[in-house]
Amino acid sequence: MSARTFDTPCRIAIEQSDEHFHAHVELDGDIAIFPGDRVRVHGAPIRIAFGQTANYERMATVTRAGPLLRGWTRLAAYFDLKELYEVSFNPGRIK
Repeated sequence: MSARTFDTPCRIAIEQSDEHFHAHVELDGDIAIFPGDRVRVHGAPIRIAFGQTANYERMATVTRAGPLLRGWTRLAAYFDLKELYEVSFNPGRIK
């Protein structure tokens, strides 16, 4: 069960400002990414100053997960999601 790997062009959109702080990668050809898949963007690290927006064109390597890794990732994600839920039963009001 070997992993399938391929290269594809991608676009990187980065913004660092008061309103937004994000870095998005969009693969050419609307390639779907599934649980367990890995995407590695090639090139030097990108740094932008506060208040700037930048767009870059790079190459990315996509490694598809096999059926076992895909299933394991889905199972692990289900239990990790439960960590986001925090339920507290306090006697009375919180001050």
